[in-house]
Amino acid sequence: MDGVPEVRFARASGSSIAYLEYGDGPVTICAVPPMAQNIELAWESPVLRHMFDGLASFSRQVVFDKRGTGMSDRSLDIPALDERVDELRAVMDAAEIDHAYLHGLSEGGPMAIMFAATYPERVDGLILEGTGASLMSDEQRAAGRSGPEYEAQLARWEAYVSVWGTPESISLDMFGPSLADDAEFRAWWSRYERHAANRDALMTLLRMNGDMDVRDVLHRVDAPVLILHRAGDQIVPVERARETYRLLDEAGADVRMVELPGEDHFSFAGDVDALVAEIERFTTGTVRARRPRSTARPAITTMGRFEVAVDAEPVPTSAWGSKRARTLLKRLIAARGWPVTRDELVEMLWPGEASDRLGARLSVQLSAVRRILHGGVIADRSAIRLDLDAVDVDLERWFDLDDDDAVADGYPGELLPDDRYDDWSGPLRDEMRTRFVTAARRAADRADTDRADSDRAVELYRRVLAADPFDEHSHRRLVATLHADGRSGDARDAHGTYAAAMAELGLEAETWESIVGS
Repeated sequence: MDGVPEVRFARASGSSIAYLEYGDGPVTICAVPPMAQNIELAWESPVLRHMFDGLASFSRQVVFDKRGTGMSDRSLDIPALDERVDELRAVMDAAEIDHAYLHGLSEGGPMAIMFAATYPERVDGLILEGTGASLMSDEQRAAGRSGPEYEAQLARWEAYVSVWGTPESISLDMFGPSLADDAEFRAWWSRYERHAANRDALMTLLRMNGDMDVRDVLHRVDAPVLILHRAGDQIVPVERARETYRLLDEAGADVRMVELPGEDHFSFAGDVDALVAEIERFTTGTVRARRPRSTARPAITTMGRFEVAVDAEPVPTSAWGSKRARTLLKRLIAARGWPVTRDELVEMLWPGEASDRLGARLSVQLSAVRRILHGGVIADRSAIRLDLDAVDVDLERWFDLDDDDAVADGYPGELLPDDRYDDWSGPLRDEMRTRFVTAARRAADRADTDRADSDRAVELYRRVLAADPFDEHSHRRLVATLHADGRSGDARDAHGTYAAAMAELGLEAETWESIVGS
């Protein structure tokens, strides 16, 4: 290849994501980046160019810089894992890629797995290189964020960051030992680091890496998976890859693992040709049939019942994976497009529970929601909201109505009846009930005027009383309308119901004679 490919920019959550494309092979591979890189500066190095040439010989490659690194937006906080999924989706959309292979490298592995579990129709296959579903062992997680082990890890991170981007950088010694004695490459590498990430971002990335754990979504990975790992990798031990292979295999996935010799973690160091050959073998074979991507907005019903339909087909309960995923979506619906903090969502889904893993568990539930809605959710590091442009929610259409009869007829029942006792649903449910009662009462009064349509008036008064059994106006008008219509028995029953409702409030009901005039 000649020259440096043109850098383009996608938009994700209001940020610019730099990406470029190279190669024109028959398959498309989207590389999900490691901790920090710079997609433009990388082309200066003959070492990296050798790897690019190999990949371009059989594929179209799409690579990008994660937010906070490289040429992408560095002005915002480093995003959480589920936000990274949106970055990849934004890049694929900008590059007009409907589906592709995903190549998750190092830190990009959990992100690639999460994307494959969330948007299965967009993933032809999954390549996991030098990574795992969790980048830490259970023992390391058990040590938590305190104690001598954590303090020692923190000291190692600080030592690593303190020389980042300088001639004393220890990155090559740790991540690419086969290149550590290459003086020319080492001199270039310190400059590359400075253009890949600043030290504050790097420290944040290191801390966040330990929180990455997507083992709970591995059972939802439908695409074939190739796991590549160098046996002597000191950054992500091969045990992490073996665990991922075992969990995928137990879940029935089409998965193959190849352990290669060497100690390098960086793809471009060591025997890169062996890595490229395995990727070519995996991606140029037969691709399994995929379900076509839906272009219709998912329809969400919340009034009178809860249902999500995609392409007019209701989503079965089993597709959600857990009740928590449905509850998460309901809470976002109740917020009506406004953001809900991650802290509130965690407390709602796991009340009173204390764990360092709750953020990762929230990402798993969010992935399930996005999988059902084909997106539909916008997340940042502190909050999550429903994308009302991407879904069709019945209550939003109902709130757009401004005619009393339309408001009354468009209200089949209360909001999310199965969640009526949850604090988060109460205010919106009360608002909707009040709006319905007010509109239906006005529509009923108009229908009852001059005996224009007594049946319509009776229907509406009864619906108002079903929503608000203590609405005295509707009680009196219902009694009077039924009596005037010659339905004396029904009118007497309605008056009895009215009297009982008022007695429950400790009030005196208006007499029969006063209402009907006799």
